Amino acid sequence: MQKTTFLTIALSFLVVLPAMAQLGQVWTDFQSYSVDLQNYLSNNLSDTLKPLEIRTQSSLSGATGELKIPNPIAAGQQIQDDITLYSISDKFENNPAVRGTSVGNEINRLLTRGSVVGLMGVNGQVRLKAKLQNTQTTLKNIEEVVKNAEENNQSIINDILGKIPGIKEAADRVTAQANASQINLQLQSIRIQGDQSKIISETLAQTVQTNQFLQYSNLNLANISQQMEESNRARRVDSSTEAARLLRTTSQMDLFGRNPDN
Repeated sequence: MQKTTFLTIALSFLVVLPAMAQLGQVWTDFQSYSVDLQNYLSNNLSDTLKPLEIRTQSSLSGATGELKIPNPIAAGQQIQDDITLYSISDKFENNPAVRGTSVGNEINRLLTRGSVVGLMGVNGQVRLKAKLQNTQTTLKNIEEVVKNAEENNQSIINDILGKIPGIKEAADRVTAQANASQINLQLQSIRIQGDQSKIISETLAQTVQTNQFLQYSNLNLANISQQMEESNRARRVDSSTEAARLLRTTSQMDLFGRNPDN
């Protein structure tokens, strides 16, 4: 009875400790990430998408799903169709289709940067720090539980083994030896669970680092995309300017070359 009660308590601690450390709050963590993403979008639309921030906000709102995260494909397509349909251009880009594609690409870059902020920004780092600290605390608690289980179970095993020589009935000796073996197996199971907890924690840490590297890669790709688009836009502006200059020069040469009598 004693060994059964102790093992039940030990295994219960292994299950309850993560909850006590407030781990596993995945929905709460994701909601916080979603809020950070939304805040980044609302704070940066006006700076990057003037004078289309109202239309862009409407597209993002219309493409937002149950997780309160905009669908980048739907949002980008909606604003592209809107710009093309109503022939919206700016002072540098007079092709509505090209303008729509440019705005759609900018939305994707904003969503990428917003995702980076949600995970690696100030609030994201606070959440990550708490999660890692709670994980470390949980591991220490599990190690303490395993240590206590080893000490108590070993004491029970030694007590059983010490009484076996004094047991006269062979059947009782067999039962006592079986109980000792069962306790030893349960102790090994507790040790394995403790090691599994360490492995899971290491996996969490490696996942966090991998996710960090991916976020930086996404950020770099967004920056490269923006640089390429700005370069292409500058090239189109230069081409348009050169064409206008040549047209003006040609017109002036034609005017100067005409005979006033003709």
